[in-house]
Amino acid sequence: MALTGPAPSPLAFVPFVSVQNMMALVHTLGINRFLRELAAYIEADFRRWPEFDKTPRIAAHSAEGVIELMPTSDHTLYGFKYVNGHPKNMKEGLQTVTAFGMLADVASGYPVLLSEMTVLTALRTAAMSAVAATHLAPAGARVMAVIGNGAQSEFQAIAFRELLGITTLRLFDIDPAASEKCRRNLAGLGFDITICESSEKAVEGADIITTVTADKQCATILSDNMVGSGVHINAVGGDCPGKTELHRDILTRAAIFVEYPPQTRIEGEIQQLAEDHPVTELWQVMTGDAAGRRSQSEITLFDSVGFAIEDFSALRYVRDNIAGTGLYERLDMLADPDDPRDLFGMVQRATGIS
Repeated sequence: MALTGPAPSPLAFVPFVSVQNMMALVHTLGINRFLRELAAYIEADFRRWPEFDKTPRIAAHSAEGVIELMPTSDHTLYGFKYVNGHPKNMKEGLQTVTAFGMLADVASGYPVLLSEMTVLTALRTAAMSAVAATHLAPAGARVMAVIGNGAQSEFQAIAFRELLGITTLRLFDIDPAASEKCRRNLAGLGFDITICESSEKAVEGADIITTVTADKQCATILSDNMVGSGVHINAVGGDCPGKTELHRDILTRAAIFVEYPPQTRIEGEIQQLAEDHPVTELWQVMTGDAAGRRSQSEITLFDSVGFAIEDFSALRYVRDNIAGTGLYERLDMLADPDDPRDLFGMVQRATGIS
């Protein structure tokens, strides 16, 4: 339940944004505005990339999936996300990805926000894809193929419409029910939607190809002959070791753009390539230190695996937008004894608490 009250104070309590309140925040702001403004936060943080601490995410892999921690700091705020990826969960009626995250004040070490990030990760992944495409997609792109129509597909479609003007969607999923779900959810939002019988059919006439499948395997969602000149590929699904979506030959033809090479070379499509294969860091394109798309005929590839700075941006955006809304709960996470040295005394005097 949402609580009303003043803007959160880091010394009084920790604001917690639950799934219910995150959804309420999306509706309060509107999903179009949310994605557009979140994209601006991400680009602003990428433009100050050198200010951040950076490390590949810390992963615990199993046969069933992966659990990861994704930390970063700009030396004013510290942020991290806990996230899992378990493709098998879908067969058991569970989410493939769940997540939560925290922001903390570097000066005191006190947490200033705790938030669900299952919904928020879907939003930030879509926003990041669209931000990259504003720098890499061919001019005038209006048609996008979306291969893999699960939990991320609608968010991707709306973000690309909001930032690039995509109006035509060509959908394919090995489960036709997923494509029908996607079409149903996007009905009335201004898209011309075609459900295709194969991935080959889906990419016909597409300016942008988004691959966002879930299976943890080295798959060939796109083969080399499916990708013509001038296409931008938004490769989202390959995001851990041993999980890819694109045939290797596509990579050798494309100009490849990544978030953080030490992480992407382990988890992204480029795990298929030699360690010294050239890639361009996306932040350098945003700052003008490197070129993005060089011609209308070039094939561009955003090898997206997700990076901690994007989650940091998303948490910052949420923190800036919950003040005054009441769309958070007050968590009693901070011990506050009268004498900071007398934590035991505080516990000892806390009688009658059950």
